[in-house]
Amino acid sequence: MIVDDHPVVRAGLRATLSGDPSLEVVGVASSGAEAVAAAGNTCPDVVLMDLNLGRGIDGAEATRQLAALKHPPRVLVLTAYESEADILRAIEAGATGYLLKDAEPAELVAAIHTAATGETVLAPSVATRLVSRVRAPQRALTRRETQILQKVAEGAANSTIAKDLFITEATVKSHLVQVFAKLGVDSRTAAAAEGRRRGLIR
Repeated sequence: MIVDDHPVVRAGLRATLSGDPSLEVVGVASSGAEAVAAAGNTCPDVVLMDLNLGRGIDGAEATRQLAALKHPPRVLVLTAYESEADILRAIEAGATGYLLKDAEPAELVAAIHTAATGETVLAPSVATRLVSRVRAPQRALTRRETQILQKVAEGAANSTIAKDLFITEATVKSHLVQVFAKLGVDSRTAAAAEGRRRGLIR
């Protein structure tokens, strides 16, 4: 099943996959909620999942809900986003693989077959990011630190961040101290810039 909010992309993927007689597109969806509902009826082996699906739940949340189905499909993320935050959310949600939309058609077809067997498929750049994180876990931001850094980059004040994340301002400040130390910066502006440079946030 193909899940993407752009009609042209859905049509292009369907055309690409039609070249392999061993693959059958059993359904398409333009939103996360539509994908979850359709999967329950069509029972696909593999779902090609975009992450940014416009309004409603995103690809990561849709992946999480698909993984909770009685007969969960393998989810192969196919997206233009390769930030560490996006990759980790998708993998934590249960994605079997993570490819970028600049992948060659043959690479995509091979990845679908591999994902169908339950094996992990990662784009080279994605694999590099994950390996770097594992090799230097003490310098990697936690999920909460990444959430706070994203909100800082969006211009939110500590009080707003605390309210949005249901934590105290003191906790926000404590996390920011850790973020500054790990990124080697001394200001909110520098932290946001460094976070974007490293692909930790959008």
